[in-house]
Amino acid sequence: MTPWSRGSIRLRLTGWYSLALAALLLVYAIATFVAVRHEFYEQFDGQLHDDFERAEDALAPQPDGGLVWSGEAHHDADAEATGAEVWSTSAEVLYRVEGTPTLPYVPGTASTGSYATVELAGTHWRTLAAATMIGGRAVVLRVARSEERLRTQLREILVVLILGFPVIVGLAGVGGYMVARRALAPIDRLASEARRITADRLHERLSVPNQHDEIGRLAAVINDAFRRLEGSFDQLRRFTADAAHELRTPLAVIRGTGEMALSGAHSLDECKEALSSMLEEADRLTNLVETLLRLSHGDAGTVRLSREVVDLGQLVREAASSVAILAEERDQRITLDVANDVVVTTDRLVLREALTNVIDNAIKYSPHGSTVTISVKPEQQQAVCTVEDQGPGIPLQHRDRVFDRFFRVDEGRSRDDGGTGLGLAIAKWAVEVNGGHISVSDVPPHGALFRIALPATHASTPTLRTHTTTTMGEHL
Repeated sequence: MTPWSRGSIRLRLTGWYSLALAALLLVYAIATFVAVRHEFYEQFDGQLHDDFERAEDALAPQPDGGLVWSGEAHHDADAEATGAEVWSTSAEVLYRVEGTPTLPYVPGTASTGSYATVELAGTHWRTLAAATMIGGRAVVLRVARSEERLRTQLREILVVLILGFPVIVGLAGVGGYMVARRALAPIDRLASEARRITADRLHERLSVPNQHDEIGRLAAVINDAFRRLEGSFDQLRRFTADAAHELRTPLAVIRGTGEMALSGAHSLDECKEALSSMLEEADRLTNLVETLLRLSHGDAGTVRLSREVVDLGQLVREAASSVAILAEERDQRITLDVANDVVVTTDRLVLREALTNVIDNAIKYSPHGSTVTISVKPEQQQAVCTVEDQGPGIPLQHRDRVFDRFFRVDEGRSRDDGGTGLGLAIAKWAVEVNGGHISVSDVPPHGALFRIALPATHASTPTLRTHTTTTMGEHL
């Protein structure tokens, strides 16, 4: 990482802007100078061509074989120096205008007409030589113009471009810095506002002056992150308080039972009863801790799944069979409506625990003599299992939290029945870790319906449907 990359965004933007502008200006300056130089030389060569035509018209033959300038004086105010000379085909000088530089004649170079630049005594001359006819005689006419004035103009233009380049880049850099500073000022404001938001002030939000620009969208994303953090902190606080409450209850029972057993003389049966009560609470405490550890490992992603192809209908039968005794105790019926060949790829034990917890929850919340209906069927590319009870249902305001840890719609009954409020949380984790989704809805006129959807391993076709009704005293 370079020191420049460790600088502020404002400086980096200014630097990149200045470099980009310098590169563009350099290319523009070179292109401009080349174009101006080309244009100047085109005009200069056009003047040479005019000089050539004037010389053709002004030169006239003499009886002695020489040439004489019969036109007006050869003069061009725009040129520092001009000249003309005529050569015979045998390289003999026939005529030379006074002041014309003495340049060597190169035979053959003037046959088609050519422009050339030569240096003589520190002066650069631009020449045009071509073969022509004067008085019926074939000669070579060469005209010349000094390039010094043209070169001086080009040097002045080049100096202006070179000296103006750093000035323009410097001014652009200052302007770019001011623009970057103004553009990034809202980010500085967001940073100062975000710095004030601590764990105790997560309810505060960043101000969003314009929700449609990039800064507004950034502030909206940060506010959404604060909202999620606030929800996570609130959930963590509730979880800590609920966990402490759940751990305190069995510990208080164990402590109270132990103190009572030690308070005076008791019979052997009373001591056994006290020890049995303490062991029961210890088992409940152990189950609670193990469940919390499982959820913790699930959140950390350290649970290793053993995936295999499973018949979902058969797995539902096994889960329902494991809790059938609970339904018998409450004089309830478990009705299965299972389609064959509904196959999923999942961890059998993890998914079975989810199904068991959902069915157990339906049994606990359904009244005596009611029916719990379980169905398995394919839906498009999913395998769907639904568990429907005839209980009081779940109020709309509690449906978002029904899968939270330690959450109970009916606090007293769940604790009396031995529940910890973690069954549905375990079920939600077990379903989602297997790539599925679990949801809950109401069943008119009363009752709740839990829906578990899992990716089907292949297209499932319900070729045969098995209807099994289980009541107290029967087996699945």
